[in-house]
Amino acid sequence: MKIYPLNTGNFKLDGGAMFGVVPKSLWERTNPADEKNLCNWAMRSMLIEDGERLILIDNGLGDKQSDKFFGHYYLNGDDSLDGNLAKLGYHKDDITDVFLTHLHFDHCGGSIEWNKDRTLLIPAFKNAKFWSNDRHWKWATEPNAREKASFLKENILPIQESGQLNFINRPDSGFLKNSELGFDILFADGHTDAQMIPHIQYQGKTIVFAADLLPSIGHIPLPFVMGYDTRPLITLDEKGAFLKSVADNDFLIFFEHDHANELCTLKNTEKGVRLDQAFSFNEVFGG
Repeated sequence: MKIYPLNTGNFKLDGGAMFGVVPKSLWERTNPADEKNLCNWAMRSMLIEDGERLILIDNGLGDKQSDKFFGHYYLNGDDSLDGNLAKLGYHKDDITDVFLTHLHFDHCGGSIEWNKDRTLLIPAFKNAKFWSNDRHWKWATEPNAREKASFLKENILPIQESGQLNFINRPDSGFLKNSELGFDILFADGHTDAQMIPHIQYQGKTIVFAADLLPSIGHIPLPFVMGYDTRPLITLDEKGAFLKSVADNDFLIFFEHDHANELCTLKNTEKGVRLDQAFSFNEVFGG
């Protein structure tokens, strides 16, 4: 097995929205904001080579939306999904599986693209199976009013129409051992219903793709919960258990949205779980 971090680009979101009720004087220590109160965030995917499978976890915003849409999010940086795949010698047609932690547009927008004539929306990964779960799919296709703006039908429905959609079965425990993709999955319901958090065994370590359960190092303190979370009190419980598990088991957290940090470890302290060390992926696993 070989794993690669794969940045699909950066975007900006309001700092207050990203940290909920936490005062700016606290969250800006790790995530400084610009004059519009916007903080910069990565959209970092993960590529897994595993035998004949090439698995992509999440895929960023994509490029099919209007200039007006992208103008709200201040895209920046030189990274792109296509460009970083090419640096590794791959093309989107090589991807065998696309695992979607959840269906918010910044996690699944790259799943769908325009055809050459811009007349039809089609899967960007024509040879891949797309993986979600039935509970989250229903949540996304019949969205509540608060979350509706994050679930764009053009990102979601063409996956089902293509016949490439597959569902992961959620066990009663909420933790699936050895899924169809070869890694364990934690299900979490605070940010959005049935978000999936991969736990991947790699070179003797467990890497946890944290998605929106823990967007950045700045979100490690327990009360630092996003305003976007639909059930923040559930997030508190899930996050507390997750942080303890990471610290107790020496897991590595892989950040999807932390602009500056790819990986970190955690430690138990008298004040609760705190940051231990932050690393680049190559510092831990080599280039």
